Amino acid sequence: MKYLSFFVILLVGACSPSVNKPPVDPNPKPSWMSAKPMADAYFVGIGHSTKTGTNNYVQEAKKSALEDMVSEIKVNVSSTSVLTQIDDNKEFRERYEQMIQTTAADEIEEFESVDSWEDDKNYWVYYRLSKQRYREIKEQQKRDAVTLALDYFTKAKQSEREANPIQALGFYYQGFRAVEKYLAEPITLTFEGKEMILTNEIYASIQKILDDIQLAANPAQITLNRRVTQGSQSVVVTASSKSARKVLADLPLKAAFDKGSGNVFPDYKTTAEGQAKILLTKIGSRELEQSVGVSVNLLAFAGTNPSAIFTLVSSKMTVPKVSILMAVQRPIVFISSSEKNFGNIRATQQITNKIKNYLSKEGFEFTEDRSKAELVMNVSSDSEKGAVSGSIYISYVTSVIHVSTAADNKEIYATTLDRIKGYSLDHERASQEAYTKSLEILETEKLPELLNAILQ
Repeated sequence: MKYLSFFVILLVGACSPSVNKPPVDPNPKPSWMSAKPMADAYFVGIGHSTKTGTNNYVQEAKKSALEDMVSEIKVNVSSTSVLTQIDDNKEFRERYEQMIQTTAADEIEEFESVDSWEDDKNYWVYYRLSKQRYREIKEQQKRDAVTLALDYFTKAKQSEREANPIQALGFYYQGFRAVEKYLAEPITLTFEGKEMILTNEIYASIQKILDDIQLAANPAQITLNRRVTQGSQSVVVTASSKSARKVLADLPLKAAFDKGSGNVFPDYKTTAEGQAKILLTKIGSRELEQSVGVSVNLLAFAGTNPSAIFTLVSSKMTVPKVSILMAVQRPIVFISSSEKNFGNIRATQQITNKIKNYLSKEGFEFTEDRSKAELVMNVSSDSEKGAVSGSIYISYVTSVIHVSTAADNKEIYATTLDRIKGYSLDHERASQEAYTKSLEILETEKLPELLNAILQ
């Protein structure tokens, strides 16, 4: 009987359905990939990169993790900070916070790698940074920055007392640069027996010097020809101190069109006489009234690479400026033209009209009296018959354009559209086709070239 029972057990076991166990994942994803760890004592950063086969995916994931970590570090703007004083709305503060966070990822120190995970296509990394250690590092950096900024601030005040405002501006900038990462918080200290907020005082001191600077242009208004080379007038800007009533040497200035357009040399530094001669080389706009603004170039105190924060803050300052008003005269052109078909005068002067329309739109005038013109233009075109192939006729058009000054007959531009080919059912229509192609070449190539040559 017991043998029968044993047989039954074997039979039941053989007939029972098998249990399929799920395969063991040899590379399981860690829990921190699905839910960011919460750690009161740490800033946490999770970074990811895709493996492309050509990229440094480890460095990319690290950068991503640090940026994620920085997103947890908030910038708190104090109500007494310089940002609050100069900000019209929250947009300015938000831009400052974005700049701080953009650079913070590159400056984080003493973070640690907790874990990483990867497969064939992805790489993930988990970093953390002690909040306590981060605060200690930042406090030390802040103390060093304040010490440096106060040293420059002291030098700037001494320069002011010695009546050297330009040197003072340079020292104030250096002081600002040292503490620009701390503009959101009040750095309170005592200077010469007076309690002050350092960042606010630096900003106010810079603005005070700027308010004392006066720029004057001589002459303040000029009349010049659209062809700047024809003008004999120059403009000199003089910088001076209102309170000291003396000129300011070595003051950086910048010039740019306020109205109209053209080429004006952008950067200047005043001479020992406090002067800068403004160099205007081209009028690009056809407007009759234009202006160039000359102002103190604050960014020049930062050298060739001003920080984004100083650029942002300096844009809120009131900077001394003077405007040069320009009455722009239109160049007057006399055109002599001859356009022919196979040696016979054409009824329409297509080449000449194209040139006149283009230059008129660019602010030129035309005269029938050569004695009143500044520029003389000669246009000569003619067509010639080419070969005949079956029912197809070929004609060629050659056009020659010369531009010279009326006063001394000096050539300033010359070009030839040589044997532009046209096809049609007879030579007349082929000639017209060649003229049409010539007009296209004029518009796309020759006329912009001609205008540039005239305005140089």
